[in-house]
Amino acid sequence: MSSPSQAQSTGPAPLDRTLKKNQAIAAEVQSASEDLAVVATVLEQELPDHVQVGDVAQAIEHANQLEKQLAQSAQELTKVNEALAKEVEKRAG
Repeated sequence: MSSPSQAQSTGPAPLDRTLKKNQAIAAEVQSASEDLAVVATVLEQELPDHVQVGDVAQAIEHANQLEKQLAQSAQELTKVNEALAKEVEKRAG
């Protein structure tokens, strides 16, 4: 069994790895959100209005909703990462 001092000396490393993984995921989510926004914009601009009906209109709307959800998730991940970074600093300090 490890003592509390040993746990503290090795404590930040797993949190630091988790933070780095979360930051990478946040970047991927943000990138996906931006890519999806581009796709939705191109579809809206390039498809004539008479084509943007039925399933096509629903697909465009769904893409817009997904982009917003991804953007919100990226923001939430950023907040979580900031809190995690503070915890890593606190434990390391």
